[in-house]
Amino acid sequence: MNKLALFPVLLRERLSQRTLPREPEPDLVMDDPEQVAAYNEAGSIDGTMASAYLFHSARVTQVIHGCREVIDLGCGPAVQLCQIAQMNPGTSFHGIDLSPTMLDNARENVARWGLSNVRFSLGDITKLESIADGAVDGLISTMALHHLPTEGHLRNCFRQIRRVLQSNGALYLVDFSRLKLLKTVIYFAYLNARHQPHLFTLDYERSMRAAFEFEAFQRLATDELPEGVDVIGTFMVPMLAVLKTADRTLSGDVRSRLMQAKSDMPRRYRADLNDIRTFFRLGGLRNDPFS
Repeated sequence: MNKLALFPVLLRERLSQRTLPREPEPDLVMDDPEQVAAYNEAGSIDGTMASAYLFHSARVTQVIHGCREVIDLGCGPAVQLCQIAQMNPGTSFHGIDLSPTMLDNARENVARWGLSNVRFSLGDITKLESIADGAVDGLISTMALHHLPTEGHLRNCFRQIRRVLQSNGALYLVDFSRLKLLKTVIYFAYLNARHQPHLFTLDYERSMRAAFEFEAFQRLATDELPEGVDVIGTFMVPMLAVLKTADRTLSGDVRSRLMQAKSDMPRRYRADLNDIRTFFRLGGLRNDPFS
């Protein structure tokens, strides 16, 4: 990422008085085989999303360390979940998604990774009807909440999180938050367009347009989520929002594996990872597991 080119983009976004209208995605469920295939290809663990995957896997691991069972809301093809599950072999993971096609891809990815601590079920993340009150001690969601049609659905999802999560349970949610300018959306959506399928780039743009405002995450977290959840955005412009409970202390072995995973990445992806770390650190996210 060219930081010199990025700064004026972020400055214009920061100073803008406009509000880009939210454009919910036309289909709540991504189930078109071609679209799912493009998403799966671009979202491979060694693709353009590699740095984001490792960043969130490390941060999730820091939050859920020691949990027995963790639910992943809107798990999609479970590439992110597979990496998290591999890093946390003593934890059982339960991925929930509303797309049968996504879940088929998720099961294939779990088999490819050789994991035995992940299972899946078809379900609506705003209802979680099959999960009892206080049944889990950890809950995560990565880049899925923007698929919800309305803020009312997001509120219902947060209410369900509070219902199923044990007292003092671990929580890590991350998603886009809505930008003010269409120019900024286009800039970020097409930043890596030459390295990924066109359908994935279009989905990226639609996802950013469908994002909820950062203030909505703050408000609903206060209203509906358990106490002690921090809401943190990226520096200068909160284009990403993390909602999380307190970090837990990682063992030296886990931290070493994270550092090795970073070292094994191609140089370009390591640079991208460092950029993500910097923008979140300056936004107030502490306890960097890669430091």
